[in-house]
Formats: sequence, C-alpha cells, structure tokens
Amino acid sequence: MLRSAGGPSRARQLIGLFVRHPARVVASGFVVVVLTGTVLLMLPFSSASGDWTAPLPALFTATSAVCVTGLVVVDTGTYWSVFGQIVIGLLFQIGGMGVMTLASLLGIVVARRMGMRMQLIVQAETKELRLADVRRVAVGVVVVSLAIEAIVALIIGVRYYSTYTDSVLAAIGFALFHAASAFNNAGFGLRSDSMMAFTGDPWILLPIIAAFVLGGIGFPVLLEIGKHLRRERRARSKAGLPAGPPPRWSLHTRITVLATGVLAIVGIAAVLAFEFSNPSTLGPLGTGEKILAGVFQGLAPRTVGFNTIDVGQMNSATILVTDVLMFIGGGSAGTAGGIKVTTFAILGFVILAELRGQPTVHALDRRIPESVQRQALTIVLLSVAAIISSTILLLAISGHHAEAVMFEVISAFATVGLSMGITADLPALGHVVLIALMLIGRIGPVVVASALALQERPRRYELPAERPIVG
Repeated sequence: MLRSAGGPSRARQLIGLFVRHPARVVASGFVVVVLTGTVLLMLPFSSASGDWTAPLPALFTATSAVCVTGLVVVDTGTYWSVFGQIVIGLLFQIGGMGVMTLASLLGIVVARRMGMRMQLIVQAETKELRLADVRRVAVGVVVVSLAIEAIVALIIGVRYYSTYTDSVLAAIGFALFHAASAFNNAGFGLRSDSMMAFTGDPWILLPIIAAFVLGGIGFPVLLEIGKHLRRERRARSKAGLPAGPPPRWSLHTRITVLATGVLAIVGIAAVLAFEFSNPSTLGPLGTGEKILAGVFQGLAPRTVGFNTIDVGQMNSATILVTDVLMFIGGGSAGTAGGIKVTTFAILGFVILAELRGQPTVHALDRRIPESVQRQALTIVLLSVAAIISSTILLLAISGHHAEAVMFEVISAFATVGLSMGITADLPALGHVVLIALMLIGRIGPVVVASALALQERPRRYELPAERPIVG
C-alpha cells in the first residue's frame, strides 16, 4: 500500500502542535469525559425504568456534571438508577478536581514521575504559577478534596440516618453524593426540591455550606494557607516559641479571601433584606430558620446550585443580585464558576486607580501588571458577549420572559446550576445552547487566560500614539 509523502510526519506535526498548547489539551480532556459520560448515561441500566435514554438528555446531564453545574432536564433522584447516579457522581468528581489533574496523578502512580509536558498542562488547569510546585499541587488537590468530602459526608450521614431514614445504605449514599456534589460545587441533589426539605436543619446545611465555600475558594488558596500554617507551626515549635501572627499571604490569596468575604456579606444581606417577608420564600419560617436559609441562599449563587427556598418565587431584586453573584463566581482554579472573584477585584482596582488619576494600578501593596489587567478585561467582555448573545437566542426560540431566560443563561455559563424552573421546558436548541454555555463557562476562561499568557510576545515597533475621546 502506497502512502502519501509526508503523511505520517504531517500528522505527527499536527498532534505535536495540539499537545504543545496546554489549554487545548485541557479543553479536549473535558470534552472526552463528557462524551464518555453521555454514552454511559444512555445505557438502559443507567435509567430507573431500564429504557435507553435519548442522546440529548444524556449529553445535557453529562455536561452539567462534568462542568459541575447542576442544571438538569430530568430529575436526578427518580429518573436515574443507582448506576446512573454513580456515573453522575464520578463525572462531577472528575470535573471538580480537574480532568488533567487526575490524569497527572494517575501518571505519577503508574510511572512514578510527571513529564514536563504534563506539568505544563496541569499548570494551565490549576493556575499554578511555579512549575516546580505542579506535582505537589496535583497531589494536594486530590488529597484536600477527598479529606473534606469525607468529613462532610460523615456529619451528613450520621444526621440523615438518625433523623430522615432507617436505612444505613440510603444514609451512606445520600451523604457521599451530596458531600461530593457540595465540595465540587456541582449542585446535583437526589431530591427534586434540592435542600428545601432541610431548610431548618443546621446539621445538614452547615456542613454543605462549609464544603461548597472551601471548594469554591480555589485550590491554590487552600494549599497556600495550609502550607503557611504548617511551616509557621514547625518553625515556632523548633524554636520553642508560642504561636504568632499568620505569615503574609500572596496577593492572589489576599484578594480572593477579601473579595469572597465582601461578596458573602452582600449576598446574605440581599437575600435576608428582600426575602424576609416574602410569603413564598422566607416569610413563613421562624427567625432562626430565616437566618439559616438566608445565609445558605446568599452564599449559594456564587458557587453551588443548591437552594433552600423556591428560586422561581424570589423577588426581582433578589434575582438581579443573584445574577450578579453568579456571574462573578468563586476563586480561580477551584470548583466554582463565573469570571472569578480575582478578575472582578482586579477590574475594581483598575477603576479605582483611574478615578484617582494614578498611572499604575496598585492592590494591597502590590502593583498589578498591565498584561493581567488586559486578561481580566478580555475575560469579562467575552463572558458578557456569550451571555447576551445566548439570552437573545433563547428569547427568540422560547416563550419565557427575559428575567427567567437571563437567569438560566448566567447560571449555565457560571456553572452554578440554580434555576427558575424553565430548563426542562426549553426546546432542543435551547438545551444545546445551555450545553455550549456550560462547556464555555467551565473551560473557556481557562483557555482564554492560558492562551493570552502563552501568546505574549514583544512588538518590534510601536505606532504613533493618538488619544481617542473616551466617555
């Protein structure tokens, strides 16, 4: 058989060009896992009825799980069999930890090493700035994830068994599924009412809050804080000194923690203020239950798709605040979505510097490079473009009003999973649009940020400057 000249070498060149770009490998990894999950969910033993599942619902569910979103077109607890629920759980576990992070860990276990190419790929996925720490980060992501999930599952399981069921297996299944779903910010639940049945139960809600806040703040922040605490404790123990003040965190960690705290206060205050007397949400609850449900619902929009009140019955003011919180999202390289709190904070520092007439942007005693400012602005504008264009398209093909459609679009793009109840009612094209949004929201910011960083190159010349009129 004759081969065309240069055929195999040309193919190798194309493969090499693809692999050399870490962002492309990360994106392709997510797509492969989504397609694999789709095939598994289509099988008869994945559904409770034993029937084949149509490709679109299976694809939607697999995408929602891998992208840790939580939007569904069929009820998770009743439509899927135990096998199907296990598949969904594995998919959002893989999606939350990171496809390439888990692949790198497997490589470490099998080959006892991580190649330079894999380190670059994991560096793009985990946002780790130092290549020397990539292996430590990859292992740390898995260890931290499983440890937090195990603690949360233990608390939830004991409470669920003692209060809500007589079956040990049911309690174990409920606890493991919801602990993993919470930490990975997946928002999948085995009950059709999400967390509304546990509105007044702190033993269920507080562990879940802790899980999705820790997962949403980002692995780099968790690992850095843990490393600093261990280092400080060892140093003072050797010197025989008492515990001192915490060490100085990196700029990323300080911005993330500060912005997360501010947005948490805003979200909780908004829900309690606007929904406190709403007879369809917090109104009928006691004061303690209102506060607990308000705290949960104020924190959930930025990370996870669980809800303790009926989202479709919330006031328009609460819905608008929720839209903003979903769009901002959580910490970088975590399990939450959105444009990320660091991106939002950087633009805030840019605005502050412009209002003060300062030539450079400073944040918490550090200067923000212009390249980072451009990356933040690009991510925000591309995200806004995706949301607006998708909202217009869904308005054109569905009969739902703009408030509900935009809420659904932002929830899908930010991989939050909160819904006003219209997801299942959308036409097939609407489901395809949401699938694309979930994928873009999960891997798009990674691809854009990595591509911008990798494509930086100095200009050999500069054109004459001319100042256009702004504003």
